Amino acid sequence: MIPDTPEPVVRLRASCRLPTSWAQFRLHGFEEGEGGLEHLALTLGDLSGEAPVLVRIHSECLTGDALFSLRCDCGAQLQAALEAIAAEGRGVLLYLRQEGRGIGLLNKIRAYQLQDEGADTVDANHRLGLPADSRDYGMAAAMLQQLGVRSLRLMTNNPRKIDALAERGIEVAERVPLRITPNPHNAGYLRTKALRLGHLLAALDSDPDQPPPGAVASTSRG
Repeated sequence: MIPDTPEPVVRLRASCRLPTSWAQFRLHGFEEGEGGLEHLALTLGDLSGEAPVLVRIHSECLTGDALFSLRCDCGAQLQAALEAIAAEGRGVLLYLRQEGRGIGLLNKIRAYQLQDEGADTVDANHRLGLPADSRDYGMAAAMLQQLGVRSLRLMTNNPRKIDALAERGIEVAERVPLRITPNPHNAGYLRTKALRLGHLLAALDSDPDQPPPGAVASTSRG
């Protein structure tokens, strides 16, 4: 039984058209609390009905999303998700302001410096006195509820997202793997995500030109 919808931690404040090279989305701005963090949702098509909606929950990564960094897979995942939603003709991308797995931009750069010195992404955060991953997906569930999404096909390699949504009454009918082709700068990062953070990235050991069945794949820049 789905529990009563909790008081949303974010509220929809404004919406507009957003034409892109893939499709013309609707862009929705959400505010966390009063004067708190601002989060975004891009939607395409009719989200009503019983068919599960294709969804990507994407945490902000300035270096990967906007500066084209090859140290992570974030920018390529963002692009692949938008392409997949456009191809589907229906879906949602949530863009959450949780830079650096929730540690913030400056701490992320400090963690990168430690990684330059040999630490992996988990140990770098711990050496800064920070958790390996402090992201919260409560606002994602609230945003989906306000958009009318109750069942979804989630593009993710991270089982924590599925668990967080299920705890808040959002049904994940299917996990759609979202994989990218590793490069020399992020291969170790991806391996750490799989071995130490539980991300489902076993397909990285297979032929990079052959994504697993049902996967959304990208061979683009990051």
